[in-house]
Amino acid sequence: MIIDYAKISVKAGDGGPGAVTFRREKFVAKGGPSGGNGGNGGSIIFVADNNLTTLLDFKYKRKYFAPDGGKGEKSLKDGKYGDDIFIKVPVGTVVKSLETDEVLIDLEENGKEVFFLKGGIGGKGNSNFATSTNQTPRYAQPGRPGKEMNIVLELKLLADVGLVGFPNAGKSTFISVVSAARPKIADYPFTTLEPNLGIVQYKDYKSFVIADIPGIIEGAHVGKGLGHKFLKHIERTKVLLILIDATVEYPEKEYNILLNELLEFSDLMSGKEKVIVFTKSDLLSDEEKEKLLSKKIKNYDGNTFLISSVTQVGTANLIDHLWNLIEA
Repeated sequence: MIIDYAKISVKAGDGGPGAVTFRREKFVAKGGPSGGNGGNGGSIIFVADNNLTTLLDFKYKRKYFAPDGGKGEKSLKDGKYGDDIFIKVPVGTVVKSLETDEVLIDLEENGKEVFFLKGGIGGKGNSNFATSTNQTPRYAQPGRPGKEMNIVLELKLLADVGLVGFPNAGKSTFISVVSAARPKIADYPFTTLEPNLGIVQYKDYKSFVIADIPGIIEGAHVGKGLGHKFLKHIERTKVLLILIDATVEYPEKEYNILLNELLEFSDLMSGKEKVIVFTKSDLLSDEEKEKLLSKKIKNYDGNTFLISSVTQVGTANLIDHLWNLIEA
């Protein structure tokens, strides 16, 4: 199960206070100040790790507080620094402010590390404030507090190709044929309730990733159906593969509804390569196939493909075309 959303609290450690102490040495009538500095608090660091595929861990642990810095000590000894906390998240995770929904960091590359909250600075001990006119300062600085935030972690899957279509358009069947993914397949709408990733093995040991997104319905961009929750997963894809059931009465209408939902959801969708694929061609006669492929579709000027995932007719040519788009 892919958990792609989590709310957590993070806090950098507070800086430790400086010390107020004085030397007590034999044969020294008046020892000078010897208070050490407080240690810095630990920082919060996010790390992108492609060994992780879900935000499930954050469902059970919601608070990540870094240790505070240690207090300054006598004999000019500084306090211990608080340990940093490294929070590992899947590649593709976006960190947002819970209050403003502003994107704070985007962890789109494996191994990327981001200092998110820096630990508070430790206070200076009284040894730092001695002067010729004040040789016995009896004060020190408190440590600075570490910053605290409530944030949202949002996972956007990284895939080369995103499958888009109405429920029962044949997306799950297609991804099960061209990859090793095994999504649930049934003859009723909304069979797919969470995204599925499939790796397509291409020629000469090449490969690319396809994401099967739950079916979109009209109004998905404002929260209807399941689309709004999962449309974010295709924001990062290079190619949008728009699957339309070849047996529907008005395929052009279906395409333009889907296109409108994509554009209303995000401006990023307009610049992506789009490929229309008519599925379930095994249910059509040769005359119907020819008529469908020759039909000009409004708002689309790319290649149109007609496939049957069940018989695998047309899938090889489609995969070749997708690879060329990805490479380009």
